[in-house]
This record gives sequence, C-alpha cells and structure tokens, in this order.
Amino acid sequence: MSKRSLVVALMLMLLFVTGLISAVSNDTFVDIDMGNIDSLDPHWQYDSASAEIVANVYENLIQFKPGSVTEFEPLLATEVPSVENGLIRDGGKTYVFPIREGVIFHNGNDLTPEDVKYSFLRALIQERSGGPVWMLYEPLFGIGSSLSSISKELVGVEDPKELTPEQSAKVYAYLEKAIEIDGNNVIFHLPEPYPPFLSILVRDNGVSAILDKEWTIAQGDWDGEPTSIAKYHDPSKEADPLYDKMNGTGPYKLTEWINGERTVLTAFEGYWREPARIRTIIIRSVDEWSTRKLYLQRGDADCVYVDLQYLNQVENMDGVNVVKDLPRLSNTSGIMNFNIVTEGNPDVHSGKLDGKGVPSNFFSDIHVRKAFSYAMPYQIYIDEVVQGMGKQGRGPIPEPFLGYDENSPVYEFDLVKAEEEFKKAFNGELWEKGFEITLLYNTGNDQRKTAVEMLKYYIEQINPKFKVNVRGIQWATYLDKLSAGQFTLGFMGWGADYADPHNFTVPYMRSDGTFGGFKGEDYIKWARENVDPLVNEGASTADPERRLEIYKQLQNIAYENALDIYLYQPTGSYVFSDKVKGFVYDPILEPGLYFYNLYKE
Repeated sequence: MSKRSLVVALMLMLLFVTGLISAVSNDTFVDIDMGNIDSLDPHWQYDSASAEIVANVYENLIQFKPGSVTEFEPLLATEVPSVENGLIRDGGKTYVFPIREGVIFHNGNDLTPEDVKYSFLRALIQERSGGPVWMLYEPLFGIGSSLSSISKELVGVEDPKELTPEQSAKVYAYLEKAIEIDGNNVIFHLPEPYPPFLSILVRDNGVSAILDKEWTIAQGDWDGEPTSIAKYHDPSKEADPLYDKMNGTGPYKLTEWINGERTVLTAFEGYWREPARIRTIIIRSVDEWSTRKLYLQRGDADCVYVDLQYLNQVENMDGVNVVKDLPRLSNTSGIMNFNIVTEGNPDVHSGKLDGKGVPSNFFSDIHVRKAFSYAMPYQIYIDEVVQGMGKQGRGPIPEPFLGYDENSPVYEFDLVKAEEEFKKAFNGELWEKGFEITLLYNTGNDQRKTAVEMLKYYIEQINPKFKVNVRGIQWATYLDKLSAGQFTLGFMGWGADYADPHNFTVPYMRSDGTFGGFKGEDYIKWARENVDPLVNEGASTADPERRLEIYKQLQNIAYENALDIYLYQPTGSYVFSDKVKGFVYDPILEPGLYFYNLYKE
C-alpha cells in the first residue's frame, strides 16, 4: 500500500469511528442518545441509560410478554410461578423457579442455581446508598427493611460496614433463609404475600439480574463468604468491581464503553435462544439536538433521541418513522407541602396569614388544595406545553395499573370553583386578607416552569390580593428544599421502578414515601391513620379482587382530599430510520430499547 493510500484509509477509519460519514449496514444498529451511563453494575444502576445496557447484556428469571406489563413469560427460569402450576405456594409466601439448563454466560461458564442465589445475596449485601435494592428487601424481609435495620435488630450494629466477622455470619444466615436451592430449583421464602414480587424479577429490572458467581468473585466482588459483609457493603461507584465490566447471559455482550461517548455491544454467538439478527449495537452520546438531527438526516443513525419540542422537525423527514402516543408508566404532579418550614424560608414571605405571606399550614387546609387543583389548566397544558403527548392524571396511579379508572372524577380547570374553595379556606380569612407565596421549579425544566407560571397567572386573576411568585432553583437544591420541609409547591415526576400500583401509592401517599414523607407532620399523622394501612395491605394481600378495591379506594382518597395536583401522564415516542423493523414497546425500559427484537430491511 502506498503512503498516500495508507493516509486515506486511516482518515476514512477515523471518520467512520467519529460518525462523520455514513456507514450503517443492515447488521449494525446506531442509536444516538444523550447523557451518561451511571454504572454497568446491574445491582447498582438506577437510571434509564444504564438500564438499557443492562437489559441487553444480562437476563433475569422472567420477562414481560411483548407489549404487556401484567403478563409474564419465562426467561432464565423455565416456568413462571403461579398458584395454578403449584410454583406459588403457602398462600403466596413461597415462589419456586426451575432454572433453565444449557445456558452459558458470555465467558463460557454454565448458568447454575448457585449463580441465581449468589446474585440475589450479592445485591442484598452490596445495597448501595440510594440504590434499587430496597425493591428486594421489601418482599423478602418486610416493608421498611434494609441491611442496616436487620443488622441493628439481630446484632445491635446499625452500620453494616462495622460488622465483625461473627456478627456478619449471623446477619448472613438471616438473609440466606430467604433464598433456597432445591435441586435445579431456586425457592424464595417471603414473610408475607407480596403480589408485586414477580414484577420486580423481570428482565427490565437490573436489581434482579443474574450474575456469574465465579466470574464476579474473580473481579474482586463479594467472595461468597458469610463473614465478609462489612467489606462489600455500599461501595463507592468507581470502587465497585462491576462498575465498568459485564458478563451476562443476554443476547449481547459488552465490547466497548467510553462513558459519555459511546457503548458498543456485539451479538453473543453462544446465546441460548437464536442469536440476535443485529450483530453490532453502537450507542453514541450526543447532547446537542442539532448534531443528533444531522445523524438522522444523513442516514447515519437508526434511532435518535428527540426532545419533545423538536418532534415536529422529524415527523415528515424522508426515511424516518416516528412512533408516537406510547403509554408511559409515569406521571407528573404538583406536590403541596402541608407543613412548610417557615424559618429562614423566603418562599413563604412573612410566614403568616396576614396578606403578606402564607402560614406553615397553608396547604393543610383542604380548601386551599382544592382551589389550586381547580386553578390548573390541565388540557391547555397538555395541548400547548407537551403538544398533546399525554392525558390528565386521575390520581397517583397511572394507566394501566389496578385502581386506575378512566371514568373516575378529576379536578377540571374551573376558576369559579377555585374561587368558591378559596373563600372557604381558613374560615374566609384567607379571602379577606389575601396571601403571597413563591412556587418552585427546577431550572432547565421548561415544562415545570410553565406549569407553575400557569398557576400564578390564573390564581392571581381570582383575587387581586393573591400574589404568586415563581422561582427556579437547581435540581439538587430543589430536592434539598423538599427534604428540609421548605418546599412550598412544585411539580415532580415519578416513573415506575416496577409495574405495580404499589410503586406509585408508596411515594405519593404513604407517610414515609418519597413525596408523602416530606409533607410535614399534619400529613404524616393523617396518612398513618388513613393511608398507610391500605397501602401496606395492597402489597400484602394475594386476593386480586381485594387489591383492586384497595387501589380504587386509595385513588379516590387522593382525589377527595386533593393531596396533589395530578397534572398528566405522558406518552412516549421513538424516532427510527424506516429500515428498522421489529420494534416492541417496552414501557418499563422506555426510553431505552431491547435490541434483540430488532432487524433491518
């Protein structure tokens, strides 16, 4: 090869790698996304970008049937446990999973029941702070349990990092009782029935992904010994041995990961089902919309992440297929703090019911909450702000979960009713004196900013003595204000960790929930009596008819008490090259993709 030819070849290779020329063959899939991947460890990751990689490399015991979030089919297990097939026993407290034979990991090791048991115990022991492992502790050891609570109860040590070897062995023995191996079966023993359990075990949930025990130990992870819990509990992200490496049984294996730039997956030839038709997956991280759009226009991408406000720019683009109106398992609501901390809090102004601020218990008055609920222009917001990509929420539980009823009552935009409620608040004193309050949004989120601005506009029309300010703060500060009790009112979103209404009633309604737990003592005291028993019963009763009754009741309680402003449940969209076929919507993995189903013409 001449020197000139060599230079040209190297330049072409560089252009291909950097994505500046089109080179997408039918056996390669290029996905142009945005943002970073948090971790490649399935038991650590708790974000959608990481979940997409994990779902394609690792596998779980079961998965959802294509297009469903209520029906299951086997994956690494050969059967889905049910009462009918005898694999759910003891009134819903025992689950038996026969493990599939002939499955190999990407390194060639055979899958065994011991790998399954090790994977769950490893997740329980690692239990990183703020991570997803609570989803395993709740069914296996009871609501509110954790490694620290178990450690404290058994040996009097609250921090598992401080366990001695002897104490560790005692804690481990308690954990191990929940997971048993009997021949080729792995058996889970629950203290109480927990109907959402199967939903937590599906392929899309990395917390229940199956690892290769031998390989994981060789990477320097938990050694499988009962005495070593302290060493392996709650590691820092980069110190986690599986932070940047993967070895699963899934249709794709990890070939390359440069965080913030690209991830490359290659079809696994030894996959126990038919090998994937798309041989190479290239996922590029591109934050700028103009660059992502250019990839799509040139035909250099098979799928591109498109922000909602730019969707109309691609809908009529040649060679592009836009899939819209996909139901997302998430919602956005306005969170109202029942007991706002007033000290040092500028958002309550005077902090009193004097026309110059609001008192701490402003939102404890149900008439204030109802007035704010009636003052929200739901359909205008959906039509104009999210371009019709959603529908009004009917409570904390979104469609299609138990408790959701498309005919249930909702608060409609009605300023006459809002005025009536404001006149009742604080026995009429609020109407006479007026108030001033500052509502919050996290900077960079224009949709939430618009939502609070709409409330400001319409509430200030009701009474000239009502003054509503709007203030943007950083996301971290937004969360800090919530946890410190200084939050007034702002909009938050919640997406499903797993497909069950329990995953929505807990954060929104239970007294210790992500939102409910920070609404102050008035709410917590009320919720402990009126909400918590129902939420906990819904998670522990095996009777589906009783569960339906419970969640309908909870949805109605949320409406009657105007606990939050249930703004909307969004719908999703995907933008593909029209060569792409086989797409099956996966609302739990959304906005990610399960590449195994895809092929190109």
